[in-house]
Amino acid sequence: MQSLLIIGFVWPEPNSSAAGGRMLQLISLFQKQGFAITFASPAQDSEFMIDLADLEVDKKAIVVNSESFDAFVQELNPTVVLFDRFMMEEQFGWRVAEYCPNAIRILDTEDLHCLRLARQKAFKENREFKTTDLLLEEVAKREIASILRCDLSLMISEFEIDLLTTTFKIDTSVLFYLPLMLEPQAVQNLNTTLSFNNRKDFLFIGNFLHEPNWNAVQYLKETIWPLIKKQLPDTVCTIYGAYPSQKVLQLNNIKEGFLIRGRADDALEIVKQARVVLAPLRFGAGIKGKLLEAMQGGTPSVTTSIGAESMHGNLTWNGFVEDNPELFANHAVTLYKDEKVWLEAQKSGFKIISQRYMRTLFETDFKAQIQALQENLPEHRLNNFMGALLQHHTLKSTKYMSKWIEAKNKG
Repeated sequence: MQSLLIIGFVWPEPNSSAAGGRMLQLISLFQKQGFAITFASPAQDSEFMIDLADLEVDKKAIVVNSESFDAFVQELNPTVVLFDRFMMEEQFGWRVAEYCPNAIRILDTEDLHCLRLARQKAFKENREFKTTDLLLEEVAKREIASILRCDLSLMISEFEIDLLTTTFKIDTSVLFYLPLMLEPQAVQNLNTTLSFNNRKDFLFIGNFLHEPNWNAVQYLKETIWPLIKKQLPDTVCTIYGAYPSQKVLQLNNIKEGFLIRGRADDALEIVKQARVVLAPLRFGAGIKGKLLEAMQGGTPSVTTSIGAESMHGNLTWNGFVEDNPELFANHAVTLYKDEKVWLEAQKSGFKIISQRYMRTLFETDFKAQIQALQENLPEHRLNNFMGALLQHHTLKSTKYMSKWIEAKNKG
């Protein structure tokens, strides 16, 4: 049987973030291809991590900068190794290359970290982000090197693929578009969702360990919500999100109708009951699980150009995309009050899902891509000279830095 080793940055928490849900989607895709899966991570166990045994996935704790991993991976001898974010490839990629040279190495980027960080930096410096900012970003050098060292990188955003091929001149042969995906049964029928009149209030949902979400909630509280509340004084905006810090909880204000509720036990059920989802994201990258979840629940949304980036292609958004705070608030009020506009937005969301996010749109091509790599791996690597060059120097530099740390830890 073919085997897959996933090296996770954290243990999957599908109820905490879109990243956790994404990992379960990847596990499912590989299992449908007949892979036996081992999930390994150096992270501590968490209260909200999923029980991997329920998914028939073996769980293995591993240690960074330790030769114990070498013996483990050599014995497992996986067909494919999937790195969950570039930091895991940095830590363990050279060991996989040395002890399992014939294993296909795949990087799941989640989103481009360098893009998110460069945008965040530009925002905090109160200036427009430029793509040239990426060339000065240290994380970009690390992340691009990781992408090049791998045989394939999974990308969830078409915008980010374009950025990699134009700004960084990366060949498309090492990139594969695989966004967040939904099962056919996950898409709600228009007749079974709660009606306009049976829904109420506004909603924001997002993991607070993610800086763009915390910034968006601050922006919502200080700027946008007062503009909405002025026009709709009887409405409430409820904020849900995993891992809220004390500074998040302190934003709770019953008088202002701005309620902080923390972790959602079932995010989709909560989304289905709201009339409008608000997502005023001012920086970030990738595609947004919260907005896909809104479409899935039949709930229109108002977001920014950053929020909607790469999510709807040429299709109409399921609500409004607006960067100006006054217009953002006005659009939110329109969606909340006008049932006709709301229903059209809801239909647009279902159309986006059916044409861009169904698992059935991607699984055949993904299976073919894995098979092609298995059949032509030496040739594929010959065509990626920059990756081979980086792999060579990584084995000489990262390897011996890690060996030094390992020896130091023993001492």
